[in-house]
Amino acid sequence: MDAIKIRTIEKKDNEFIASIIREVLVEMGVPKVGTAYEDESLDKMFETYNQPKSVYYVVEENGVILGGGGIAPLENTDENICELQKMYFLPSLRGKGIGKKVIQQCLDFAKASKYSKCYLETMPYMKAARALYEKVGFSNLEQPVGDTGHYSCQAWMIKEL
Repeated sequence: MDAIKIRTIEKKDNEFIASIIREVLVEMGVPKVGTAYEDESLDKMFETYNQPKSVYYVVEENGVILGGGGIAPLENTDENICELQKMYFLPSLRGKGIGKKVIQQCLDFAKASKYSKCYLETMPYMKAARALYEKVGFSNLEQPVGDTGHYSCQAWMIKEL
């Protein structure tokens, strides 16, 4: 873990982060339909998150991007809820506490942006990710909130900010 750096996404990162997210989704056996895999925003992450009340952090080690995670407003809800989005890391980065650091930066941004809750969707079998989300205060929901378009994601969690 020599030179691990967490920073906001830059336009030059688009191709790398899209490739990493798709690679991890395939590795995890996530369906390509009804998940982040087919999101139009995946190929233009800088533009997607360069919006008010949105941020995306990339994690790089020695100048190489290894993953990331972000915050954006949750679509189709009347409440002041953000969504923790596109939290994916290559295997070499996992288990080192980096995911927790990225989540904390995202939650700090969400609080500073005056969101009242943070929502996320994941897959039921992603046990390590779900355990991490629970560790930082997310709790399970019985049904989805808002409309992310990720109908294949069948595990929903929320945290009061």
